[in-house]
Amino acid sequence: MGDAGLVVVALAVAVGLVGVVVPVLPGTVLIGLAVLVWAVVQGGAAWAFFAGAAALLVAGQVAMYLVPGRRLSRAGIPRSTLLLGGALGVVGFFVVPVLGLPLGFVLGVFLAELARSSRARLGARSAWSSTVQALKGVGLSVAIEGLAGTLAAVVWVVGALVLRV
Repeated sequence: MGDAGLVVVALAVAVGLVGVVVPVLPGTVLIGLAVLVWAVVQGGAAWAFFAGAAALLVAGQVAMYLVPGRRLSRAGIPRSTLLLGGALGVVGFFVVPVLGLPLGFVLGVFLAELARSSRARLGARSAWSSTVQALKGVGLSVAIEGLAGTLAAVVWVVGALVLRV
């Protein structure tokens, strides 16, 4: 692969890393596809580097759902709360592009927990505490995906440098 091709792959990987944080872009998928295109064009040993990057991305996707989900379950936050948060996040995304996703998620989690707290006579303070726990879970999920994407990018850079020599 020539220099121009490497620059295009590098830009796609960089955009993918931004996409981990900005919910508009499919971050992990973009990183994986960019490294796949590089492996297809480069051939040979590039496939080993692609396999390593892909394994990291898949492990990151699994961990980003399991680890925060387990923590939220231990905190007593039901899946229905997270589903309502997710649903309002999607609605918010279309009402207020980009910023509406996190705002809608927070509002959905808070409203679901407020309703649950009202039934248990716990009040808004308990609902807000659960909302903060959900936000920490989302932050942990983004951090895990970001780490996996960064490690996959490092594997690609090492592969590009090794195969370039």
